[in-house]
Amino acid sequence: MMRRVPKALTRLAVGCACASALALSQTSCVKQTRLAPSLRGQSATRSLVPAVPAVNLNTATREELERLPGIGAALASRIIEHRERYGRFRRPEHLLIVRGISERRFRELGSSITTE
Repeated sequence: MMRRVPKALTRLAVGCACASALALSQTSCVKQTRLAPSLRGQSATRSLVPAVPAVNLNTATREELERLPGIGAALASRIIEHRERYGRFRRPEHLLIVRGISERRFRELGSSITTE
């Protein structure tokens, strides 16, 4: 013989299940980035990378190229060698042709490079 459960109790159980599912969906498992202590209270949309004047790939010296993030002596030499061998870079994206410049490194350079 089965016992009947009052409708009020079934509604309560369904309501609790929905509320717990909603609460679980509200929590986030995404790791939030921390701001440096000096940047707390400032806008989080600001770039954490210090502003570097844009370097022209077609006229930059080896030392100027080495100041860019992720560019060392070897990569700076390859960029200059490529420029001397094949001519000027027409667009900043053409830097991807140089061996050692990945898409990730190119994104890190961002607005630090130009081909004026």
